[in-house]
Amino acid sequence: MTEADWRASLGWGPDFEAGLAPYAEKGLEPARVILVYRKQLKVLSRRGEHWARTGGRLLHKAESVEDFPAVGDWVAARVPDAGEALVQAVLPRRSAVVRKVAGHQHAPQVIATNIDFLLLVMGLDMDFNLRRLERYLTLSWESRARPVVVLNKADVCDDLPFFLDETKAIAGEAPVHVVSALDGSGLDALSAYVGFGKTTAFLGSSGVGKTTLVNRLVGDGDRLTGELKDDGKGKHTTTTRELVVLPGGGALVDNPGLREVQLWEADEGLSRAFDDIEALGASCRFNDCRHLEEPGCAVQAALAEGTLADDRYDAWQTLQRELESRLKPQRGAPETKRRERVGHGKRRS
Repeated sequence: MTEADWRASLGWGPDFEAGLAPYAEKGLEPARVILVYRKQLKVLSRRGEHWARTGGRLLHKAESVEDFPAVGDWVAARVPDAGEALVQAVLPRRSAVVRKVAGHQHAPQVIATNIDFLLLVMGLDMDFNLRRLERYLTLSWESRARPVVVLNKADVCDDLPFFLDETKAIAGEAPVHVVSALDGSGLDALSAYVGFGKTTAFLGSSGVGKTTLVNRLVGDGDRLTGELKDDGKGKHTTTTRELVVLPGGGALVDNPGLREVQLWEADEGLSRAFDDIEALGASCRFNDCRHLEEPGCAVQAALAEGTLADDRYDAWQTLQRELESRLKPQRGAPETKRRERVGHGKRRS
């Protein structure tokens, strides 16, 4: 495989080429971050895998942890024939999955970058939770990766039509697939999101079968999965996120189970994940309506008519408050910012 073919197989394109240009003039080459373990990196170059460290200039210029190399990043690096590589720059990202670190008011965590498809895995057992899925969808749309909902463990589901209808009601534009990682049913449909030139990541809580799905798609029986616990859930086995290169091209990112998902930034993500409420809001009398008690509120009218479910509205309000609570100390009162974005209480014409 030529250098150009190798890059293309992992999703390289003109945008990354342009980002690399000033560093290529200095003799640096592209590599992709496949593992971040504490302060250590492992990168993949055309010559293979290399442990790497982050250069001092990059560390000095970084304004936040979001600027440090993350799994999925394309970087400009100095890669020796043997020994440790030196990462000098992170190339501009196509997408970045970022959440707020649990317990830290102003600490983001970059889960993965340059993801094309984000497979949101939920188990058709005790793991099924629509409110969690709404958070995953919001996170996905904000990242600029395309969300795909995967309902795993179809082999243990007694009422599949119910769960499928419930999921499609909130999935919006995201496709929904029902699979069983255990017996392999439904996995053929996931092939459209995996392969040459594509990077696909899996998100879900612990025990939903993400690693088993990766095993199936990679065809690598050596990756570890846990046996079932007494409650029927798989044991948590993935402890670090890792980019796995597929034999035919493309890559998968297997993530540890997320105990909670708190949003970091989600203006666009929230609008797309709750596009039904967004569409209703366009008909409100006032263009800065907060959909609480304002006159002429189309959202409140839909609630009264029963065309918008109370729990759906409550979930949207919860995420709104969560974001405003985080933004307020940094950016001023959220109401001020909201008015700057959508107007100053002007009535719709």
